[in-house]
Amino acid sequence: MTTDLVPGEDLPLDLLEGSVLPEDRFIDRELSWLAFNQRVLELAENQDLPLLERTKFLAIFASNLDEFYMVRVAGLKRRIATGIAVRAASGMLPREVHDAVLTTSRGLMVRQADLFRHELMPALSEEGIEMVRWDELSDAEKVDMAELFDHRVFPVLTPLAVDPAHPFPYISGLSLSLAVIVRNPETDAELFARVKVPEMLPRFIQVGPQRFTPLEDVIAAHLDRLFPGLEVQQHHTFRVTRNEDVEVEEDDAENLLKALERELMRRRFGPPVRLEVEHTIDEHVLDLLVRELGVSDSEVFRLAGPLDLTGLWTLVGLDRDDLKDPAFVPKTNRELAEVETASAPDVLAAMKHGDVLLHHPYDSFSTSVQRFLEQAANDRKVLAIKQTLYRTSGDSPIVDALIEAAHAGKQVLALVEIKARFDEEANISWARKLERAGVHVVYGLVGLKTHCKLSMVVRDEGDILRRYCHIGTGNYHPKTARLYEDLGLLTCDPVVGEDVANLFNRLSGYSMNTEYHRLLVAPHSIRSGLIERVEREIEHQRAGRQARIRFKCNSIVDEKVIDSLYRASQAGVEVDVLVRGICALRPGVPGLSETIRVRSILGRFLEHSRVYEFANDGQTEVFIGSADMMHRNLDRRVETLVSITTEEHIDEISNLLDLSFDAATSSWHLDGAGDWTGVHTSDTGAPLRDLQNYLIKLRQLPRSSTR
Repeated sequence: MTTDLVPGEDLPLDLLEGSVLPEDRFIDRELSWLAFNQRVLELAENQDLPLLERTKFLAIFASNLDEFYMVRVAGLKRRIATGIAVRAASGMLPREVHDAVLTTSRGLMVRQADLFRHELMPALSEEGIEMVRWDELSDAEKVDMAELFDHRVFPVLTPLAVDPAHPFPYISGLSLSLAVIVRNPETDAELFARVKVPEMLPRFIQVGPQRFTPLEDVIAAHLDRLFPGLEVQQHHTFRVTRNEDVEVEEDDAENLLKALERELMRRRFGPPVRLEVEHTIDEHVLDLLVRELGVSDSEVFRLAGPLDLTGLWTLVGLDRDDLKDPAFVPKTNRELAEVETASAPDVLAAMKHGDVLLHHPYDSFSTSVQRFLEQAANDRKVLAIKQTLYRTSGDSPIVDALIEAAHAGKQVLALVEIKARFDEEANISWARKLERAGVHVVYGLVGLKTHCKLSMVVRDEGDILRRYCHIGTGNYHPKTARLYEDLGLLTCDPVVGEDVANLFNRLSGYSMNTEYHRLLVAPHSIRSGLIERVEREIEHQRAGRQARIRFKCNSIVDEKVIDSLYRASQAGVEVDVLVRGICALRPGVPGLSETIRVRSILGRFLEHSRVYEFANDGQTEVFIGSADMMHRNLDRRVETLVSITTEEHIDEISNLLDLSFDAATSSWHLDGAGDWTGVHTSDTGAPLRDLQNYLIKLRQLPRSSTR
């Protein structure tokens, strides 16, 4: 049973054998995130990848950076504006971090724009996929675009003038706009107007089978239609990013749904944090935008157009398999395939035989997790289904299965996290859909996001009521399950069943239980439970017993956890950390972290699983679950980690970690200064193993050949 400590009272932050750890032992989290997005950009720059895969990574880079500015940079500006001068764990003040973020991201954005214009666009053109500006269109194409403008664009455009009778209009976040200067021929006066590029139309308009032009170019070519009688002098594209983080006050928690809806309405009016403009913009027009929007010169990014490369998803969606990664169809998990019926696996029967470890997307989500819930919904012996939902789609078969179960008279509980960032509106919509179907929908605990991934089915099996559970590292989202790498455990172990039932009771009712057996649960016991195990490895190391620690997570920022790893390293314990995104830990620092290695793997799938492994003197202990090593996960969210107890599954996860840290596997390496270096070829120049492609090929082999 885990020790249950109050958050914040685990261990002293800087305790190490009575000495104080160095103050500069943490990498700044914001700069570390930018380093992660740089790794995404490096994938777009990788000429060994298929062309449309590189284009995809460029779109991901742009989307990532948008969200980073809307949330993290906005938070920095808010702290600066309120005069909060508390140093970050890295020792940097908010103003210092903000300045460094602007400088670093500016270089990355220029690099992104140059890559698209000078490398990807010409390469795409050679493959018959063209991105052309208005002047490059043929006369016939211009006629077609004029017709499209008349019928689909012009009716929805609203030019907004700026003069004594018309104040500067509100510019919504991430919307593309044209700043237009027109002249009145009668008075010779120059006037400013803003034209918003419609968001309901494609960012890049198709003018041929594989030929595209930016929508703003089509609008700009027909500005005379919007300003009859006036002369259009000049036009420039710009884009504003605003603070779009959502905050719901605790006092509003009694009616969280309505409070969140009000806050979502206010989101559109957040203060600006970034202004992107095409590098050809007129200085007087730029001065006007800067003044009216209230941004500083350092927040202005002059870039080669076109702006907003998130629109490149249009190109990625082209039917050009020759320019993409080879198609991959996930297979049914081998343990489930052994009990496959004529139509689909009998998941419940497989779970009665023993725990089933899932590894998505290599194992099919539809024939495992989705099938688990669909089978439960149609099983007459199933009495109840309880489910957490953090992110999913409104047309999800998971939601459909819950509705079907409710219609069949089963007791169905859905714990919906409507505060999931940027999915709030969608979650509110399908939460109401579930309520209308008779599902009991609850929204978790006040002050905590419910981020754990849990599903529980209660089945009447005559002599007993058996609980069947799924605990995962990823969301119940069929679409992202094909793109995200995640782990999951299907089990009807009564110990896990009791743990999960107790946690659901706490989330939906008034239970005060915080003690579990195979689960570690935040905010009560994940940090303390993991640190206890780190300290145990230190004891093993000092006694000459087998000791090793290996973490795999999206981010590692929590200072207490990192300090425990520093203590382990100083005791001589080998520590390996595989992190996709942010890492505040400095590896390889003499006297501090000499035995710590940090690696990062990025590829066609988003590495999303969380694994925590401890050698434990040969009795390897492994946890998987939803929690990253971040303050929000450990203190402000309900998270779960479950221990893996089947020896075969422990070996499978250990082998996965072996491959991840193997010198023959392509990855990025972090050094003590906070710099990442891509190591993708051997000393002879041969490409190193692509872990994800290797696992794809491994799944295609007959089971006997993989034992």
